[in-house]
Amino acid sequence: MKKFFARSNFRSYSFNKKQKIQYYVVFSLLILFFILSSFTFFNALYCFVNELGSIVSGSLDVALRDFTRSLPVILSFLMSLWALLLFHALYRNVSDEKRIKSLKKNGITLICFASFTILYVIIMRFTGKYVSLVEGSPSAIYPLDSVLYSLIYLALGIYILIYLKKLQDKKPYLVPTNDNIVKRNRVMYDIALSIWLIVALYSFSAFFIGGLIMNAKEHLFYRIALMLCSFVGFVFLAFWELYYNNLNNEKRKELLLPLSIIGTASSLITSVIYIIALSLDKYAPSNIGFGVLPITFAASINLGELIVVFAPLIISLVILINGIVSKVKNK
Repeated sequence: MKKFFARSNFRSYSFNKKQKIQYYVVFSLLILFFILSSFTFFNALYCFVNELGSIVSGSLDVALRDFTRSLPVILSFLMSLWALLLFHALYRNVSDEKRIKSLKKNGITLICFASFTILYVIIMRFTGKYVSLVEGSPSAIYPLDSVLYSLIYLALGIYILIYLKKLQDKKPYLVPTNDNIVKRNRVMYDIALSIWLIVALYSFSAFFIGGLIMNAKEHLFYRIALMLCSFVGFVFLAFWELYYNNLNNEKRKELLLPLSIIGTASSLITSVIYIIALSLDKYAPSNIGFGVLPITFAASINLGELIVVFAPLIISLVILINGIVSKVKNK
């Protein structure tokens, strides 16, 4: 364990006091916005399912009505996600130039989403689409909570732009950087990371909300198996971002292979457990799955569930192959 968690392994070991304070503040906010993004994503997913159900049943007018009423819920997820990306730009080990560009882009996007949400709720209230600013559905103080949520993100976006303006003669986040990704792999890397992020966001909320929604007395083994897969789904991304990407370059190369072996073994075990649980209880997905993965079971297709279950295994195998190739090249 000392080999993996020695203080000298991490980039932050070389930080001065001011850098360490900044690092831990950004670290904490990154976790906070991941949690907010996860649960707002789950809420947005449910709204989308209701609209999808109306479309499938031929009630396009109902689908349009539900979409216009629930749009602030979807926008709340987008605001949380862009706040997550904003602090990820501060946290990530990239060049100062790229960091400033990313902060500016994400800050402006955040302001646009927040401003539009506030304006949208006001227009919906004045046109009578919302009977009150506190209708009580889908949350207790909806849509007022979306307005309050937007005000917080609007202030955050404005603060970031002011912060950047004051940084004309100094760097925003003085931390050592790791090697940049090769340009020819950049697009594939961004696509893979985006899919991985969506899986992790869903998995995090599914793990906690799933335990409340699913019946504890029925289909217990399947429920445990699905929650284990969800747990692995978000732990993989958390471990990659919060541990591996914080290692210095030397340790990243040294630990890539052993970490990928551990990850592959863990994801393989949870995948096997899920397959066994499904084979013993084939009706479990249709009986309890809707509460955890509504889009999948609303369409009677288990594709979404399979992505959540097997994504960590696929990702870990890719990392394992990369680790083996890197090990061979370094010999």
